Amino acid sequence: MKTNDIGLQVKESKVLTEKLNSLLANYEIYYQNLRNFHWNVSGPNFFELHNKFEELYNSAIGAIDETAERILTLGERPLSSFSEYIQHAEIKEAMEITDPKQMVEIVRENLNTLLKIERDVLATAGEKEDEGTVALMSEYITAKEKVVWMLSAYLK
Repeated sequence: MKTNDIGLQVKESKVLTEKLNSLLANYEIYYQNLRNFHWNVSGPNFFELHNKFEELYNSAIGAIDETAERILTLGERPLSSFSEYIQHAEIKEAMEITDPKQMVEIVRENLNTLLKIERDVLATAGEKEDEGTVALMSEYITAKEKVVWMLSAYLK
């Protein structure tokens, strides 16, 4: 069987990169939702939510870059246009949301969608013996679970 530059089977890596591209598309919409909320949040919790949304989108941009680079490392092309992101994402654009509580709820829902995809990628990467992707997904999952817990506590 043909292998890619890092010694993994091309056919099996293709399955994985399709899932990673789904993750990438969802991350991009999540990122833009966070930017929207950061710019448009108002009310008594403005300062803490404005800062939290910024912290989360800065974290997301790093994961977006790492995910795209992982796809390239596996020998495939990462999605790179907004039309592709919208077409491949489960997460929907959050437009004209003005209620801060709803913003936090949407962020939590978006994170849970990302977690679902990351767990699927993790399982597939484990089956394909792709330790690099396993390590990346493990890191993402651990960090997101903590943020979901914190957002859930905030919403109580």
